[in-house]
Amino acid sequence: MELGLEKLAKAAKAGAIPGGSIENGVLHLSRLPTAPPQGADDLLSDLYRRIPETRITDIMLEVDRTTGFAEAFTHLRTGAPPKDRIGLMNVLLAEGLNLGLTKMAEASNSHGFWELMRISRWHVESDAYARALASIVEAQAALPMARFWGMGTTASSDGQFFSTTRQGEAMNLINAKYGREPGLKAYTHVSDQFAPFASQTIPATVSEAPYILDGLLNSEVGKRIKEQYADTGGFTDHVFAVTSILGHRFIPRIRDLPSKRLYVFEPKAVPQNLRGLAGGTIRENLIASNWPDILRIAATMTAGTDAPSQILRKLASYPRQNDLAVALREVGRVERTLFMIEWVLNTDMQRRVQIGLNKGEANHALKNALRIGRQGEIRDRTAEGQHFRMAALNLLAAIIIHWNTARLGEAVAQRQRAKLPVPPELLAHTSPLGWAHILLTGEYKWPKR
Repeated sequence: MELGLEKLAKAAKAGAIPGGSIENGVLHLSRLPTAPPQGADDLLSDLYRRIPETRITDIMLEVDRTTGFAEAFTHLRTGAPPKDRIGLMNVLLAEGLNLGLTKMAEASNSHGFWELMRISRWHVESDAYARALASIVEAQAALPMARFWGMGTTASSDGQFFSTTRQGEAMNLINAKYGREPGLKAYTHVSDQFAPFASQTIPATVSEAPYILDGLLNSEVGKRIKEQYADTGGFTDHVFAVTSILGHRFIPRIRDLPSKRLYVFEPKAVPQNLRGLAGGTIRENLIASNWPDILRIAATMTAGTDAPSQILRKLASYPRQNDLAVALREVGRVERTLFMIEWVLNTDMQRRVQIGLNKGEANHALKNALRIGRQGEIRDRTAEGQHFRMAALNLLAAIIIHWNTARLGEAVAQRQRAKLPVPPELLAHTSPLGWAHILLTGEYKWPKR
């Protein structure tokens, strides 16, 4: 921390803070521009023009042949894989498009309502969605095209609001930020390769911060993440502390970062031109005395006995005099101060976060395009039904992302055979989130059984 403060003080004195300054103890920062390089949009448009229009039903069957994700939906009683794969695809598509089984039975050429109901009842459950998603995400990461976007070591997470019916369980809450209608959030982790590797349904009114660790610790992809990005809503000092202890680098984009204070070990040692930014002293003795218990909390999270979000919410609700909660906050203040110093000086870090968060927002746009049924409103009255709807939507998005990744790779090969340029630096700015070429509506035709 001493080295970081000294480096920041020298940069401020020399006027060398990128896009910012420190004047009279006040930090001023401007957001960096993040326009894609010239030619990236034209390249992406050409690649998608080379992908033929395809029915969503054909895409699901093709991805299943490649990944075998349907095998995850085993029979709840016998454990056998599904015999009626077309029926299962109907159920997953009905949930993912927010149509419901009744509408799907009317639009499908293969199954009636009661057939779909039987498959849904005996083959669809939460763990099956997680296993199916994991198989698709791992397969997409192995495609050559995915390596242009990242190595699967960074991720962003964000909540997406969905309106719900007023009748139902407590999940349907009104958050004034999103209007006067009740709703819920799907909190999703998206890797640098665009894969939505974890998603959970949370109330619309809660803080998103405690749920960051759930996605990182409860999936194999999450455990490999080195840098985790989030927006302002995903930031607390407790999250800074635990992510650091568990080996993840937490890098949020804090909207009002200049108003945040630096916490230091020795206030008198802070350089004179930074003292206006110092907000308090780290209680080092409190951290030391509670360190064994802090490590036990981290071990409990990694063991999976309790969801990290539950543990963090309990710690956040403790009264101020609880030493363990305060000690963990002090660790977080250390980590947040170190992060703030580097953020101010490191424009590359700022760009990485912006790119990561943009991928998450683009993933939200794909999901908005997919939930075509019922005007996009989630009308399930139970928490389980809402969870299944969100899990199916996330699975369907992952299926499309996998299929698009493979087709974009083929389009790149076509350009290469035609001796057209395909610069790697421009391919890094392409995306597998397009859907204009996918036929999502109309009759859902499947091969005859």
